[in-house]
Order: sequence, then C-alpha cells, then structure tokens
Amino acid sequence: MRNLVRYLLESAVIGIAVAVAIVLFYPQLLKRDERAVVEVHHAHLDRRERAPASYADAVSRASPAVVNIYTRKQVEDRDTPLAEDPLFQRYFGGTPGKGKRRHAELSLGSGVLISPEGYLLTNDHVVRHADRIQVLLDDGRRLPAELIGRDRETDLAVLRIHADHLPRPAVVAPGPLRVGDVVLAIGNPYGVGKTVTMGIVSATGRSQLGINSIEDFIQTDAAINPGNSGGALVNALGELIGINSAIYSESGGSQGIGFAIPISLAQDVMTQIIEHGRVIRGWLGVEGQDLTRELAESFGLKIDTGVLIAGVVKDGPAHRAGLQPGDIITRLDGKPVASAREAFNRIARLSPGSTVHIEGLRGGRPFRADAVIAERPQAD
Repeated sequence: MRNLVRYLLESAVIGIAVAVAIVLFYPQLLKRDERAVVEVHHAHLDRRERAPASYADAVSRASPAVVNIYTRKQVEDRDTPLAEDPLFQRYFGGTPGKGKRRHAELSLGSGVLISPEGYLLTNDHVVRHADRIQVLLDDGRRLPAELIGRDRETDLAVLRIHADHLPRPAVVAPGPLRVGDVVLAIGNPYGVGKTVTMGIVSATGRSQLGINSIEDFIQTDAAINPGNSGGALVNALGELIGINSAIYSESGGSQGIGFAIPISLAQDVMTQIIEHGRVIRGWLGVEGQDLTRELAESFGLKIDTGVLIAGVVKDGPAHRAGLQPGDIITRLDGKPVASAREAFNRIARLSPGSTVHIEGLRGGRPFRADAVIAERPQAD
C-alpha cells in the first residue's frame, strides 16, 4: 500500500514540475492558433451588401429608347420543281416563271431611338426590301417609320418617326469598353415583347466572321435571339454601347455567342446616311489578310504584323499605284499596320480623292507607293 501511495505522489510531483517548466520556458506552446480563429470568423454583413446588384435602374434608363419594329414585304411564291415538268404543264397549263403569285411576308425586329428628332438605328436585314415599316414605342403607340437609308456593309439602317412627346433617346456610353464588363441586351425576341438579358463583354474587335463586309463586333454571352436584331446592348449604367446584330448558332437560338455593332461605328454610319443618303468610304481596291507569324516565316521575313495582299482589283487605286498580289503592307501614311481589319478601317475613313502613302515589302525588299483613294462601291 505504501508503495502505491509513494508511486502516485512521485507521478504528481513530476507532472507539476513538467507543467511549471512549460510555463516558464515554452510559453508559446500555450498560445491559441490565430489562424484557426481567422478561418472560422464570419463577418456579419448587411444582406444587401452581399446580394447581387440589381440592374433595374439601368433597364429603366435604357428601355424607353428601345422599340419594336414590324415590317411587311411582298415576296413571290416559288414554283415547285413539278411545275417545270412539260407533262405537268400540258395537263395543268401554265408557263414556268410566268404569272407567279405574290404574298405579304411579315417580320419583326428591334430598334433604338438615337435623337430627339426621331432618328432610329436598326439592322439593315430587319428592314431590307420592306414596303411598310411600323414602330411600336414603349408607351404603346404604333407609328409609321420612314427609311432614311441603309448600309449593307455594316448591316445598319436609319429610320425616322414623326410624333410629339417621343421617349427619351438612348444615352451613349462615353468611356472605353472592357472585356468582362457587364452588359444587358434589350429587344423583342421571337415577338414575345420587350425582354432584357444579361451577360458580359466576351471580346471586342471581332472580325473576319463572314457576317458583314465591314466587321468590328462586340462579342457577348448575353442571350440574343431572333427579334433582338437592331436592339440595344447597354452597360450596367444603361448607356448604349452597341446595336445587337447577329448570333453564332447551329440551332437558330442563342448559344452564348452574340455580336453587336459598336455604337461609335453605328453613329458614324448614321451621320453619313442622314447627310448624304449613303455611307461614303475610302477604297484601295485590294483583298488582304493578316500577316501571321507562320506566313512571315514561310516568306523568310522577320516581321509578323502587316497585311498580305491576296488580290488587286483591276484599274482600282492599288492597281494604278503598282501594288501586286503578294505585297505586304506594313505602314499607311507612316503609321504601322497591325491587322487587315485595322488597315481597311483606316482606309475606309479616308476621303475619296485623297492620297495615301503606302510602305511595305515585295519579295522581302522594301517598297513605297502612293495611291489615290476612290469611293468604295456600294454593296447593293
């Protein structure tokens, strides 16, 4: 019994000694793990601070300027292949291509009121060949619209309506657009009525898509469907940044790849249509493509930017200036050329009759030429 008591007393003394030693010589072992405190800490934020922002104010600001557009055009009924058969004609009469019947075809789209004078922007394909155009305003009024002009190159058209107390025109965004910015698409998809969808700017400056002759698209994943064409693409403040134009789709519906025409380009087109009835652009008369690094290496060149001329229009400005297929344009009026899109956009902004100084490479050797810009032929 005595041995047991002695053993317990000795154990207690040793335990107390170890505890005292830890307190005196290793106090850091007794501190709390501050990292654990940080990990389990929960800030009590106001619910409104944690909830997603509402875009109701942006929609309220932008929506009144967006209109529904209804068009009517006369189209010919197509003959069936059977109507071309001589035996069919013998028994049922008729001559192929003669006496074709016509019927009215109705379509819909969207538009954006740009000025207090009643000018609207929409897509050319929305109003092309229409013999009647009507606009439905946000307040429910239905008005006839006058076609001021069209530009097939950019798929834009300008309309005008005449009425008192028109809705507030769209407010154009003043600043630059960035990939990742939140955007809202407003239009009339499938004729269901005014609809708003949300997304982000997926890319800017999209070109060579084969949609229009002149392309400089904003790409977005905001849902754009048939009927949205000509509607507004606005930023999170409700400011207009583009005109919805096209979608990339294998099914005909939105698949997260939509395209809008930048409002800066659309405004330039609108101004020229109002002033001249058409868009006047400079034209060099060449077909070209971007000079990629792979192409440059195949030509034995140490540059990887420029425009490789693939074709030259006979008797056009470039042909008269001596440019040839295979030439590489590196500078226009002393400024470097980064891409074919940029080069052709710069040429388009030049006035017909002006001279552009061209620098480039031909067979690996530098060359210079001066070309007198002509007016770009109209697509129609």
